[in-house]
Amino acid sequence: MPFFLLCAHVVAIAQTSVLIFVSTECPVSNRYAPDIQRLYKEFAPKGVRFQLVYPNPADDRAAIDKHLKEYGYPASIAMRDANHALVKKAQATITPEAAVFDRDGRLVYRGRIDDRVVELGRERPTATASELRDALRAVLSGTPVNPARTQAVGCFIADMR
Repeated sequence: MPFFLLCAHVVAIAQTSVLIFVSTECPVSNRYAPDIQRLYKEFAPKGVRFQLVYPNPADDRAAIDKHLKEYGYPASIAMRDANHALVKKAQATITPEAAVFDRDGRLVYRGRIDDRVVELGRERPTATASELRDALRAVLSGTPVNPARTQAVGCFIADMR
């Protein structure tokens, strides 16, 4: 399967899109792989475009390909963002963190996938809220996303400045 690299310009969004910022080295990000796959299987058939975004410049193609295989992700949804163009567009700061854009390219949700991870080192057995799922359902039904922002918990995306 092809591996997608981010071009200098981000293409305009033509459908509901979700960017999920992940890292090959972040244990929190890696523990969310099954949840991300379930969301992908639920919403991709409904027209939602999923992209796993790898913002760490040290994550080269070989590391990302290995990560995709190890966690069972389809390679077709992977995107490297070494220059942080998507990080800036989505205002992402953490892996894992999700950003949902509506059909007009407006950022309508940014934050955690769910509330399972309370803080680093402290996790609930199961999530009590699934904000990303709720945001996607709202966008697809044409209703406002509430909440539009939540605080993701995980590994910081390094500032490249």
